[in-house]
Amino acid sequence: MEANKKREREIFRVTLWGSFVNFLLLVFKFVAGIFGGSSAMIADAVHSLSDFITDVVVILFVRISSKPCDTDHDFGHGKYETLASSLIGLMLCAVGIGILWTSGEKIISVCMGHTLEQPGMVALIAALVSIFAKELIYQWTARVGRKVDSPAVIANAWHHRSDALSSIGTAVGIGGAILLGPNWRVLDPIAAVVVSVFIIRVSMQLFIPSIQELLEKSLPEDEERFIMDCILSEPGVSQPHKLRTRRIGNNRAIDVHFRMDGNTPLHVAHNATRNIENRLRQRFGAQTIITTHVEPTEE
Repeated sequence: MEANKKREREIFRVTLWGSFVNFLLLVFKFVAGIFGGSSAMIADAVHSLSDFITDVVVILFVRISSKPCDTDHDFGHGKYETLASSLIGLMLCAVGIGILWTSGEKIISVCMGHTLEQPGMVALIAALVSIFAKELIYQWTARVGRKVDSPAVIANAWHHRSDALSSIGTAVGIGGAILLGPNWRVLDPIAAVVVSVFIIRVSMQLFIPSIQELLEKSLPEDEERFIMDCILSEPGVSQPHKLRTRRIGNNRAIDVHFRMDGNTPLHVAHNATRNIENRLRQRFGAQTIITTHVEPTEE
């Protein structure tokens, strides 16, 4: 229980700091975009706004997923965190498609002979500040996400990085427009298109595993192999079968049958089962849900 509370505190701290930075950046970007006359920077501000909304989603869902088992949720509330990851993936994909669409319209406009508006220097400064700030937040959030094994936090970290990458495209476009003249202002939407494709790709990398978990996809092959080897390493135990596994948020659920000699005393079989479960929990965490069934060895 204490480990869960510590995990929750770490998630909240990094997410709250991320949301604070996002809020400051989105205000700064909106102001810079308006006063700098940069539509690209305003679009970047909207991206930061999506990050801020994502932080709120993570805070709400992680708090719910940390609740213990109750009469309505015998396996806990971990799927809420998985649902949060899938929602973040969808939001990230929507942002990427939005940037792709807007940038494509600008490129078509230039091809038709229109000249894009030259942005001000304040917009370039805002883009550079965003790159630096969001990369720092990404590194911190990703490190915490890996430490606490939270798909939602890792997904949120990638949302931070997507904002930094978006700002790189914006900075290249704004810098080119300022330094190279009107003919080069198309660099902004071109760079944004490249970034948007990357954002959509990352969103799918986050969304697809979350959906697979919600659809009860089994654990990876190497983890299932470890489970089988762990069972076979216990003296007197053989023929593990009917292995069923899945993830529930940051926890695993394992259901397996194995055989022991039919004359084995009950307390010996119980101790063997307990030894196996202890080793599995050492590997996958104390909250791992393990269901075992002992059957007599077939003659």
